[in-house]
Amino acid sequence: MLNIIALFLCITAVLAFFNRRFVGLPSAIGVMGIALGLSLLNMASDTLGFHALHTLEQSLVESIDFSELLMQGMLSLLLFAGALHVDLSQLRTYRWQIASLALVGTIVSTLFIGFGLWGLLSLTSLDLPLSYCLIFGALISPTDPIAVMGILKSAGAPKSVEVVISGESLFNDGVSVVLFSLILSMIASGESPSVTGASMLLLKEAGGGALMGVVIGYIIYQMLKSIDSYQEEVLITLAAVLGGYALATQLHVSGPLAMVVMGLIVGNQARSYAMSDETERNVDMFWELIDEILNAVLFVLIGLEVVLIQFSYPLITTGLMVIMLTLLSRLLTVGVPIALLGQRFRLPEGAWSVLTWGGLRGGISVALALSLPPGEARNIVVSLTYLVVVFSILIQGMSIGKLVKRVIPCSGP
Repeated sequence: MLNIIALFLCITAVLAFFNRRFVGLPSAIGVMGIALGLSLLNMASDTLGFHALHTLEQSLVESIDFSELLMQGMLSLLLFAGALHVDLSQLRTYRWQIASLALVGTIVSTLFIGFGLWGLLSLTSLDLPLSYCLIFGALISPTDPIAVMGILKSAGAPKSVEVVISGESLFNDGVSVVLFSLILSMIASGESPSVTGASMLLLKEAGGGALMGVVIGYIIYQMLKSIDSYQEEVLITLAAVLGGYALATQLHVSGPLAMVVMGLIVGNQARSYAMSDETERNVDMFWELIDEILNAVLFVLIGLEVVLIQFSYPLITTGLMVIMLTLLSRLLTVGVPIALLGQRFRLPEGAWSVLTWGGLRGGISVALALSLPPGEARNIVVSLTYLVVVFSILIQGMSIGKLVKRVIPCSGP
């Protein structure tokens, strides 16, 4: 395993250097685009009879359990690092906007995409049960905080827009994981859950995760407040993130939400009242490096995963329709409400288009798809998910900055 990790880090470092030196795209988009391009060239050479490199890449990618690596390894670190720099006072200012988008928007989007995909498949030769269509809706509906926050750093969006879309992306993945688990358990048991049972599961997972984040965050705050040594304080935050996520998994509560709440507490309460200037600098530097390194590795892995996808004409055609369906769902569940209630949302004119187009999908969607039980339905869901994620990061991610400059005045709040 150590050799595999070392190899992927070396690949990531080389691609990151190449992107910075010659390409100049934002880090996440650049390394993923280069990795994807190299993988597609490798696949083309394989069709021409040169099998060695393709076989090597395929065996290398198959040696990594992407779903396990992200959901049980990288996700806790990335979510905590992302939440660490979110201003809690600004988050409170837009709390009902974020809550409505993260909860109601994700649930409505799951149903819209699920039933929409089920209807679209009647036009194609692909066959997917309604339950798996809803599974796809659950895993593709949330915006990925890892992708969103990385791209927003260079998009130049007004602070109000950045707070809302960052806050939504930090919380809606927790809601998505709960919905995903609920539908998956329904498939396994063969029974439809009651509204009461589904509500209780949502309350247990989401509420339990948030409560765990508050408890561990408060404990960390008290520990950091009682000492002044940045080496130990960095270690405390790292141990709390890894240990807290593992504990949340064992207790069957939402680890992602626990990490977000912990990050908000440490990034605001502990930063203001429990850290010296030197500790704050070192803690920030440590988590920024963790965030940058893991982001780069994650997007390289997404780019390389294409060698495992079995493309076909019906699949690509369906994928293009699903991309449009996903964008339409984002427009109806986020764009239209903000456009109609712009003043109540307290966002600048044109923000609806930025939040619609800036709803990027990323590694969490791919990881959830790969965690499904093996079978033909899983293969279709994985392939469709991959096509949406690649379009989202490469096309939407590369153009969101230009959209911000065009539709929102520089003086916007």
